[in-house]
Amino acid sequence: MAKFITAREAARLIPDGATVGLAGMGLSGWPEELGLAIRDSYRETGHPCNLNLKQGSAMGDWGYGNQFLGWDKVKRPGGPEQNAGARGVSRFGEAGPGLVTKWCGAHVGSAFAMRDLAVQNKLQCHCLPQGVIINLWREIAAGRPGLITKVGLGTFVDPRLGGGKMNDCTTDELVKLIEFNGEEYLFYPSFKLDVALLRGTIADENGNISFAHESIINEGLAVASAAHNSGGIVIVQVEYITKAETLPPKDVRIPGTLVDYVVQAKDPMSSWQTEGFYWEPAFSGQIRKPLSAIEPLVLDERKVIARRCAMEVRKGNTVNLGVGMSADVGNIMAEENQIDKVTMFSESGMIGGVPSALPSFGSSYNPEAVIDQGSAFDVINGGGLDITVLGLGECDEEGNINVSKFGTRLTGPGGFIDICSSTPVVIFCGTLVGKAALSVKDGKVTVEREGTIRKFVKHVEQITFSGKYAKPDQRILYVTERCVFQLIDGKMTIVEIAPGIDLKRDILDQIDFLPVVAENLQEMNPNIFCEEWGRLGDYIK
Repeated sequence: MAKFITAREAARLIPDGATVGLAGMGLSGWPEELGLAIRDSYRETGHPCNLNLKQGSAMGDWGYGNQFLGWDKVKRPGGPEQNAGARGVSRFGEAGPGLVTKWCGAHVGSAFAMRDLAVQNKLQCHCLPQGVIINLWREIAAGRPGLITKVGLGTFVDPRLGGGKMNDCTTDELVKLIEFNGEEYLFYPSFKLDVALLRGTIADENGNISFAHESIINEGLAVASAAHNSGGIVIVQVEYITKAETLPPKDVRIPGTLVDYVVQAKDPMSSWQTEGFYWEPAFSGQIRKPLSAIEPLVLDERKVIARRCAMEVRKGNTVNLGVGMSADVGNIMAEENQIDKVTMFSESGMIGGVPSALPSFGSSYNPEAVIDQGSAFDVINGGGLDITVLGLGECDEEGNINVSKFGTRLTGPGGFIDICSSTPVVIFCGTLVGKAALSVKDGKVTVEREGTIRKFVKHVEQITFSGKYAKPDQRILYVTERCVFQLIDGKMTIVEIAPGIDLKRDILDQIDFLPVVAENLQEMNPNIFCEEWGRLGDYIK
């Protein structure tokens, strides 16, 4: 039976050198009060130390250090606006070097204090595909030797291209290239998990855990099982305690038999549902928010790009959207009253509804169903999506995409690699040149001042998507506000050009390689460059 203790008592239970597992996305699933207690214990006593931290999704706070994005303030519904702060895994980084000396996750970009330590080579840092990490927990729990998959081949995760190492001090090898039945695969070995640090909403007196106010049913059960079956300990932070046998059995997401310790948070603000909301009941299913409450996007280059991406969606499709600009496609679908024609599918396990953008990425308004992340990646890796729209950081002449590392800006792939591997239609979207001043009106786009960041380069810094490893039957598009590229026979080919854009001046002179220009070069639909559109339904059907 679980024991109920304080956060400070829990921190003292973690041995030096322990391998520690987390579960969640953003601030969902992150046990803030436990994180603070571990940080403070290290500051005061030097223990625990030399932790090996393992996580799947990003678990940080985009509000911290991102005032230019407008996320330095967050608002609790019905409550005051507050500074976002350095919540999430950044709490461990606040302790300085030594608390965590090894860190492996799919995304490191939002935990700023920890990321800075990695940039300074003060901790080993690996980034692996999100679905791989999340499903590896189940392999560990089941006592299997590891995970064999094609996910990651040809990317920076491939041992031939770095093995997921993100800085110079990282030496451990976490990925192996193997041959099976005459084909290449990657092998991700299992490991022993000493501690699971998890969060739920309610615990009963027997330690059964409910996720009532969580938007995401994360991989907490798999992480708890992996720690328990490795002989480790499972510590869960919750907001509320209820009497034994009062939780509906199907509401229990982590059974008490797997839970060793429960910490009831003293500060209710240590259990934020997302980075942007303490609790949005439309994320966790308590209400269904009218779609009219979701504000339409202003007309600019982002909206044009999102509209063009949405034109590729068809009725009945299962659609996945990435973070950033690609998430705007969901707003377009809602604005054009077409969201009910498709099923939105997030790698977090949110199915249906309208996906939220940052700072609540991974959550959806009015989801129809919510499944755990491991199951979500089973659907993704098995080819269960029809189309995905993802971000475009850098692109090169081979169609490779980099969204994971830009100099000292370490980010990681998140679920990007998994999703690209098996989805029939993959659309990468972003502006052609960064920091350009553009105007969109009267059915065309005009470059008022050219940008300073070239995104279409000869060779990307790090390969997050490999054009060479794209499947022959995949449709790969690269949508910008000035033109649309398609990967055809391994060559970047311009197939559409925006009205108002000069091919040489505005496109060819702004990229570092010479693409193929299609003989039947088409003009992008001028209607998507107008204030009112209302024609997405013509494409959806």
